Amino acid sequence: MKGKLYVVATPIGNLDDITLRAINTLKNVDIIIAEDTRHSLKLLNHLEISKPLISYHRHNEEERTDGILDKIEEGNNIALISDAGTPIISDPGEVIVKKALERNIEVIPIPGACAIITALMAAGVNTRSFTFYGFLSINKKLRNKELEQIKNNRNTIILYEAPHKILNTLKDLEDYVGNRKIVLARELTKIHEEFIRGTIKEVQEKINSPKGEYVIIIDEDNEEPDNKENELNELSLEEHYKYYENMGLDKKEIIKKIAKDRGVPKNEIYQKFI
Repeated sequence: MKGKLYVVATPIGNLDDITLRAINTLKNVDIIIAEDTRHSLKLLNHLEISKPLISYHRHNEEERTDGILDKIEEGNNIALISDAGTPIISDPGEVIVKKALERNIEVIPIPGACAIITALMAAGVNTRSFTFYGFLSINKKLRNKELEQIKNNRNTIILYEAPHKILNTLKDLEDYVGNRKIVLARELTKIHEEFIRGTIKEVQEKINSPKGEYVIIIDEDNEEPDNKENELNELSLEEHYKYYENMGLDKKEIIKKIAKDRGVPKNEIYQKFI
C-alpha cells in the first residue's frame, strides 16, 4: 500500500506558531525531508520529535525526488518541510509535488504560517486582490521584465528580498513604479518584528543597517494609467530616453516604449537617436 506525501508548514520565527495538526503529522510520518536538516532538527528537538531526516533543497531536488517517491510507493509516509513557513512558496517542493501527482501519490497539505499572509495581516493595504512575485531574478534581462510587469500591475504586489539586496531592489522599484506607498515587514513573529511604512523613497531613507528577511508590499495603485503616460510625455525625448535607459533597457526596447508612450511610429523616434 502506497504511503502519502504531506506538505507541512512550520513556524517562520516564533516556534509557538505551529498547528496541532502539523505536530501530529510530524510525529506520525516515517521520514521527514527538510531543506536544511540542521535547522529543522532544532524545531524537531523543540517538539520532542525524532524521525529520520533527508536533506532536500534546490541543489539536489532533481536527483533525490525519484528516490523519495520510491520510498512512498514502498509504503512510507513522508513529510516535506522547509526552513521556515510554507513549503513550495519560494521554497523547494514544487518538483516533488508535481512528480508525486504524476505517480498517483496522494499529496496532503498541512497549512500553517506563511510570511506573505502574515505580512498582509498588519500591513494596512488593500487585500482584495494581490500578486506575489517572490524573489526578483538576479539575471538583469529577466529582472527588467519582472519589473516591467510590476510597473503595469495596479494590484497590491508582494515580493521577498534578502537584507543585502533590499536597498538595490527598492531603488529598482522606485525607477519602475515611481513613489508608490509600500510596507516593509521584517523579522516576522520574532522579537525584532518590524513594519516600515511610507513611500518607496521614504522607506529607503528609514533603512540604516538592513537585517533579516524582508517582505515588500507595494500598495495598490489608484492613479489612472493615462496620468503616468502624460507625465512621461511631458519630458523631452532625451529625458524620456534616459528614463528607460536607467532601467537597464537596451536602445531597441527604449525606442519601442517611447513610441508606444507617445503614440507615434517607431521609425520617427529611431530617427531622433541615430
